[in-house]
Amino acid sequence: MNPLAIVGAFVITLSFLAYGIGSISLVRFNIVGRIVVAFLSMGVILDIIAITLMILGSKGSPFTLHGFLGATAFIVMLVDAIWSWKMYIANGRDSKARKNHIIYTKAAYGFWVVAYLTGSLIVIWR
Repeated sequence: MNPLAIVGAFVITLSFLAYGIGSISLVRFNIVGRIVVAFLSMGVILDIIAITLMILGSKGSPFTLHGFLGATAFIVMLVDAIWSWKMYIANGRDSKARKNHIIYTKAAYGFWVVAYLTGSLIVIWR
C-alpha cells in the first residue's frame, strides 16, 4: 500500500474520532458550543487532508462506489459543521440545538460511519 494512502487512512481515523466527538456531544447535550464546533471543524479539516492523501496515494480512480460514498459523506458533514457554526454565531455561546439539527447530525454521523466502514472493509479485503 502506498505510504500516502497509509497516512491518509490514519488521518481519516482521526477525522472520524473528531467528528464523532463533536456529533455525539451535540446530540447528547443538545448544545452547540465551542467544543462542538471545534471538533466538527477539526473533523472536516482532517477529512479534507485524508481524502487528498488517499486520492494521491491511490492507484485507481477516485470515481468508485466508495469514492462516491466518501464524497457524499464529506458534503453531509460539511453542511452539518457549517450549520453548527451558523447557529453558534447567531445564537451565541452554548446555544440550544434545534430538533431538526439534532436529527440531521445523527443522520450525518450515521452516513459517515457507513462510508468509514466501507473504506475499512475495502482495505481489509484487498
